[in-house]
Amino acid sequence: MTDPLSWFETGLQLTRLGMDMQIVIAERMSRLARGDAAAGVEAIRMVTEKTLALGEVNARLMKAAAAGRLDAVGPEIVALYGRKVRANRKRLKR
Repeated sequence: MTDPLSWFETGLQLTRLGMDMQIVIAERMSRLARGDAAAGVEAIRMVTEKTLALGEVNARLMKAAAAGRLDAVGPEIVALYGRKVRANRKRLKR
């Protein structure tokens, strides 16, 4: 059985992730609405990042499934996305 506190911590990470995602979405929409060359670069970057993140998540899921540890991979995936979203938030603040 997994530690209940780890699920609580994951819930807190998901809450922070959700808030950070809203900020990143707003910043990206603002940039895309400009319609300039930087908007095109941001659109390409956004799609590329999502594709790469999906590949990373799939690899982690397959590894966890092979080890019979799908129950433990959730917090790891939340942390992965959290790092990526926080990096985007920091970059978009500039």
